[in-house]
Amino acid sequence: MPINWNSQMSKKSTTRFLTSTLLLTSFFLSFSASANSNVWEGTPFLSFSLADQTGKIRTNQEFSGKWLVVYFYPKDKTPGCTIEAQNFTDDYAKYQALGVEIVGVSYDDIAAHKDFAETYELPFTLLADTEAQLSKAMKVDRLLPWPHASRQTFLVNPQGIIVQHFKKVKPKEHSAELLKSIRRHQENKS
Repeated sequence: MPINWNSQMSKKSTTRFLTSTLLLTSFFLSFSASANSNVWEGTPFLSFSLADQTGKIRTNQEFSGKWLVVYFYPKDKTPGCTIEAQNFTDDYAKYQALGVEIVGVSYDDIAAHKDFAETYELPFTLLADTEAQLSKAMKVDRLLPWPHASRQTFLVNPQGIIVQHFKKVKPKEHSAELLKSIRRHQENKS
């Protein structure tokens, strides 16, 4: 025989039960979201071996002992990606003064990266993650509306440890935000 909730519980009890359930659900969802946002911080950046815009194979070992910005982006020459790359280019001397290398990663191939770098005179490395191996390993891969790397950035210290993960990136503001963060981390020697 099915339970008739109206006969088993008063309206006041039902309201209390639903309110408690909603509060608990809300608590667990917010805890899960905040715990998830720091999943990479404090862990070593994953090993990679990918071709850059010149066809040269680049590995994470060659950046050992340096501060490193690894930024993932959806596609060469699209509006947001171009703005982000141009801002990194405009601020490149500031990154160099702080001893920071910049590496961009997308699913685009070597030829597309070469064209993008030459068109906008990008002074930093672009890696062709055409098989999405690094993007999948770093959990930045997206399938919709087309397969691409989502716009996320990892700040890696000279020991190869991720000290900050930027999961939500605004192309226009990101370089300035990143420079502030790098200075803060370098002052704290993280």
